[in-house]
Amino acid sequence: MNTELLSPVPSAQFLASAMLAVLFLQSGLDKVMDFGGNLAWLQGHFSKTPLRGQVKAMLLTITVGEVLAGALAAIGAVQLATSGGTDFARYGAQASAACIVLLFAGQRIAKDYAGAATLVPYFGLAAGTILLTTL
Repeated sequence: MNTELLSPVPSAQFLASAMLAVLFLQSGLDKVMDFGGNLAWLQGHFSKTPLRGQVKAMLLTITVGEVLAGALAAIGAVQLATSGGTDFARYGAQASAACIVLLFAGQRIAKDYAGAATLVPYFGLAAGTILLTTL
């Protein structure tokens, strides 16, 4: 175990990466396990938007993105815990931020402004983790 994890910056790096791993692995794997249910809900959500014909492609894209972001963040947490390296934690945070931007854009296009607003703190966590892992 990396004993530096007891210090403030490495501890924050590890915990932020672990948080992103849980967030995106759970969300992405939920979409994998209930693809049909998610697709049906999203088709209704986007039914009155110019994206109504692209829902399945969008769901596939965000599912892959979320699983990838979560996996990278999880690998990053392990890397931080073992060697103190931050590369994979940063890659996971960057992928997480990109996913949140896509989700945010979709919510805004669907005129779900409250749903879009709930994504802002997650973006702050991802962006902060990007910065934190450059220290």
